[in-house]
Amino acid sequence: MLTNTLLLSQQLPTLQYTSTTERFDETWEAPLATLLGLGRAAGADFIEFFLERVNYISCLAEEDTITSITPRLSTGAGVRVFKGHADCYVSTNDLSFAGLKAALEKGLSILGLQLPAPNALIPEINLELLRDYATKRGKDSWLSLCSSIREMGEILLDGTAQLQRKANHIQSRRATYFRDWQEVLVAASDGTFARDIRLTQSVGFNLLCADGANRTSIGERAGNTSDPNFLKTWDYQESAEHISESAGKMLYADYVESGTYPIIMANHFGGVIFHEACGHLLETTQIERKTSPFADKKGEKIAHESLTALDEGRTEQAFGTIDMDDEGMPAQKTLLIEKGILKNFLADRAGSWRTGHPRTGSGRRQSFTFAAASRMRNTYIAPGEYTTEDLFASVDKGIYCKKMGGGSVGATGQFNFGVDEAYLIENGKITKPLKGAILIGEAKEIMNKISMCSQDLSLAPGFCGSVSGSIYTTVGQPHIKVDSITVGGR
Repeated sequence: MLTNTLLLSQQLPTLQYTSTTERFDETWEAPLATLLGLGRAAGADFIEFFLERVNYISCLAEEDTITSITPRLSTGAGVRVFKGHADCYVSTNDLSFAGLKAALEKGLSILGLQLPAPNALIPEINLELLRDYATKRGKDSWLSLCSSIREMGEILLDGTAQLQRKANHIQSRRATYFRDWQEVLVAASDGTFARDIRLTQSVGFNLLCADGANRTSIGERAGNTSDPNFLKTWDYQESAEHISESAGKMLYADYVESGTYPIIMANHFGGVIFHEACGHLLETTQIERKTSPFADKKGEKIAHESLTALDEGRTEQAFGTIDMDDEGMPAQKTLLIEKGILKNFLADRAGSWRTGHPRTGSGRRQSFTFAAASRMRNTYIAPGEYTTEDLFASVDKGIYCKKMGGGSVGATGQFNFGVDEAYLIENGKITKPLKGAILIGEAKEIMNKISMCSQDLSLAPGFCGSVSGSIYTTVGQPHIKVDSITVGGR
């Protein structure tokens, strides 16, 4: 703590602080409390500091060779300053007291605020006792327990060798892995003072097969938070078998005929459509911009009564799981839609101030160079009351979308998504593989056509880009039936 509870502005240049550079701990309380007090004395309504250290590495195996190993180390901080509903964000790589003070001064000046006069009193902000999620959950040792570079290479090469043995007509085979270790510290003028460590890892295959004019490309990824042994326990043999089987079926598949069909969408990564077509429209970033068709629909029916959806940061080891968000708020579960009724939006601090919706622990950012914004965490459609067999039995002729691919979504929910692996359904049975299917629709319409949800909820890792950069998220759902949707094809 500071020796003085009040400082004169003219004393700031002479202050000396010694903060630990190896980790973010209690030694950061004094300088940050002083800077927060300086910002308040200058007339800001609210100030937040976000400090970050990152140790990242990725590894790529192509065929039987490691072709890329990419490390990245970074350290920095961002300061966000609010005055009324206006705010600005400034980032810096200089974590000295002078460097952080310079970033704060820049933010204040952008909002037209000036440093107080030399004889002005600077109150110390009373920060809470450090909420240290990293130490509480034993995360400080995670980085040292992760796989070495040698282990990364050996496992990925074993994986591509499995693809060579299991797949036919291979044009290219790749295995990729990354490990992203992040330490963060949040201090804000409302007293927030919290630290966490995140460990996010992902590994997967990409397989391209071709035989004459027949071509297919299939990918599969696994993701994890919180387990340093994740790569060592990855079952690459099972993953190689899955992807090789899918590629073999799709290589000679017939092209789908375009039209309107009922579809059964698989669980796991099938949840990407809800994430993209509806989830983003429930973030307060969209509400602020008035681009969401659901902005004034809270408490109203926006989906079929069979659909319940949630967003949370608490599922053990899921890709979007966090103990706290990037504004220091503890993780929680948010009920988005209950039996078709819109219950809540996802709100960060700024979004809450500007829209009136309560904060949901959803303030997230890619790094210290971005201000936090309302973002999804683990977002999924909840299990329903039907069996998967019930869903298929209800379809006379339709399409089973087993593996989703890439796509795009417009600002107000119009979407199109490719399907990497699809099958024709006839009289409730899967009959033949199909390729070239593209699902086309609009969020506010498609949500009312999800009439059946099975009981087999499964989650999948994903990457989400938005105003605060690219972040790690989870998508998911059980098998669902969509009564009708436009399918592009030939």
